[in-house]
Amino acid sequence: MTVPHPPILGTQQWHWPDEAACAAQAAVLAAQSGLADAFIALHGPLGAGKTTFTRHLLRALGVTGRIKSPSYALMETYRVGERPMAHCDFYRFGDPAEFVDAGLRDVFAAPGLKLVEWPEKAGDLLPRPDLALHLEPTGEGDARQVRADAFTPRGLDLLA
Repeated sequence: MTVPHPPILGTQQWHWPDEAACAAQAAVLAAQSGLADAFIALHGPLGAGKTTFTRHLLRALGVTGRIKSPSYALMETYRVGERPMAHCDFYRFGDPAEFVDAGLRDVFAAPGLKLVEWPEKAGDLLPRPDLALHLEPTGEGDARQVRADAFTPRGLDLLA
């Protein structure tokens, strides 16, 4: 099934020469007021740095303690004050219907930040992301080339 692509309202290109640059970009994003209820889709091959970026973003938002990869659990949740956050990984989905079967529609209907790795595995069942990050290893150590696409006015604000 082909999922139609919503129009891109804005794009930025970032080069992260190392993990410190990834952490710095996460801190910039964490400072944006519109992040609280944003949906950020994370794309890239295995090992691209999707979970690493998410960990840096959650740390910059004030999450303490262990930040686990949700590869097996599908979702890990966090809360800082009144701010709920969900980190999902749909890599193991064999069928988009697993998104519904797992009861994840309620998560996306509720307030809070949603960070999703492998969103394409949920097909057209996910809402439109505010921001999509496409991470690509460059082959030069830990360097990554990143394209950030905004699909909503909130996503555009996050790129400001």
